[in-house]
Amino acid sequence: MDVTRRGFLKISGATALAGGLGVPFIPKAQAQPSKIVYTKETTTICPYCAVGCGIIVHTRDGKVVNTEGDPDHPVNQGSLCPKGSSLYQLSDNANRLTKPLYRAPYAKEWKEVTWDWALDKIAENTKMARDASFMQKNEKGETVNRTDALASVGSAAMDNEECYLYQKFLRSLGLVYIEHQARI
Repeated sequence: MDVTRRGFLKISGATALAGGLGVPFIPKAQAQPSKIVYTKETTTICPYCAVGCGIIVHTRDGKVVNTEGDPDHPVNQGSLCPKGSSLYQLSDNANRLTKPLYRAPYAKEWKEVTWDWALDKIAENTKMARDASFMQKNEKGETVNRTDALASVGSAAMDNEECYLYQKFLRSLGLVYIEHQARI
């Protein structure tokens, strides 16, 4: 049997329409109600990188129900990269951690701690490392007021203004090694 590509497509189409593949013919699709009906629409900027894509966030009763690219935004005109498309998962994710975890040095298990305890521990460790390594003057006698024992890699969920304030805070501690990687 000699079948051309066109002949194969004709046979396949006719077979599928006749129900030969076991797929029932559905004459009319049932319309589902839109999940953004009766929601509040808010525009925002994607927090993941410095491109600044526009996003529309739909909320109902204070809960995010949908996020999508803003077609009226001049940067992305409605399109989003994979990270921007996953923005909805920031608010609606059963696997998202909601409480801080701590693993003591040489311990094998993480334990749940309070936010107050975690922030106090971070402040204590930061002060201890800064005090132990702070350098007021270098070998030439020049005033430097810095520490080489601490470094920071910025967060992908911070906007430009937050990054600016965070950088000012880190400089006030005397940090030299400050980086921001939006695509982490």
